[in-house]
Amino acid sequence: MHLYREEATLQHSTLGVYVSVPFCRAKCSFCNFASGVSSANAIEDYVKRLCAEIAAAREKEVQGALEFPQQIDTLYFGGGTPSLLEPAQLRRIFAALRDSFAIAENAEITLEAAPGQIADAVLYEAQRLGVNRISLGVQSFVDRECAAVGRLHTKRDCVEEIVRLQAAGVHNVGVDLIAGLPYQTAESWQHSLDVATDIGLAHLSVYMLEVDEDSRLGREVMGGGERFHAPGVPADESSADFYEVACEWLPRHGFSQYEISNFAARQYRSKHNIKYWKQAPYIGFGLDAHSMLLRDGGAVRFANSDDLAAYLEGIPGRTSIDVRGRDAFEEAIFLGLRMNEGVEVSQLKLRFPPEFVAQVVTSVEEMIRAGMMMETDGRWQLTLRGRLVSNDVFTHLLMTVAA
Repeated sequence: MHLYREEATLQHSTLGVYVSVPFCRAKCSFCNFASGVSSANAIEDYVKRLCAEIAAAREKEVQGALEFPQQIDTLYFGGGTPSLLEPAQLRRIFAALRDSFAIAENAEITLEAAPGQIADAVLYEAQRLGVNRISLGVQSFVDRECAAVGRLHTKRDCVEEIVRLQAAGVHNVGVDLIAGLPYQTAESWQHSLDVATDIGLAHLSVYMLEVDEDSRLGREVMGGGERFHAPGVPADESSADFYEVACEWLPRHGFSQYEISNFAARQYRSKHNIKYWKQAPYIGFGLDAHSMLLRDGGAVRFANSDDLAAYLEGIPGRTSIDVRGRDAFEEAIFLGLRMNEGVEVSQLKLRFPPEFVAQVVTSVEEMIRAGMMMETDGRWQLTLRGRLVSNDVFTHLLMTVAA
């Protein structure tokens, strides 16, 4: 019996909440999320179902013997484009949340938005309700690249939106950029980085274009097609170069990298997203929303349906999965390594059986020799090269544990 594992069980007194708002004005060709264009009536029906789900959250707690911290300290409205909600709909969602939970006075409350798609009334109401962080889906400050993937904004729209938000008192404004968009070049990528670092942003996320069968663009690229500007997608090597440039450029301009895709000064790091990587409890409401809550010294993960019609009818989502033992150890490795601070080896040894740690040590040493990882002050960390192929590194490490 490993008594030290009982003593080292994760304890968290606060909760993160994710609210999925899966509606957009247009579906981007690279998007592989459960989102799309819907009517005003459909959105209203969705908000009603969402509020009902939030109201029933405590029933889920009792039925599943789950540990629900009462206080919310991070709240994230993601999408889709949550800024398309009407002010009254936002008020109803916040009211439902406050009926079931206590939102901390200093909670980080994020609203995702698209440039040019935050009405004045929505911005006012969001701020009045406590939104203090806005994440803009810019993707590129180059008009041709945005147009190629179906974005509805221009560079000018983006710059004007950022300035408007800052003038309105939103000091924590971040943007997403994607490396590998159609027609992107080293010069155009540098232009986007230049604009992003010169305009006073607080946070930057840099993602490499995902080429998979879940997006229209991905299917065309994989199939050698020509629709959605697929022939203009840069080679993987070029996209990797763009990412490397960002990893070198951004820290020199005030944006320290703290996770594979995220850059910000310490005070502007996304507290909500850090919960995911630190295995802290969070609950998701809405279409395709995921949750991770504590139970009996371990954790359980579950998700809502990713089919809108099924969600609106209240059809249960995917089967819950207990996360303990080897599964919990694997998560501690690949989630912890996503962050630049890495995994503290002494904590692994405290939380898990020694044989788990011993099994992965040889693989870590192999990755260190290959230049993919390093060990600094008792922490395992990915190198820049390792972050470029992080999924391959994780697979190599965890194959040993699963054996």
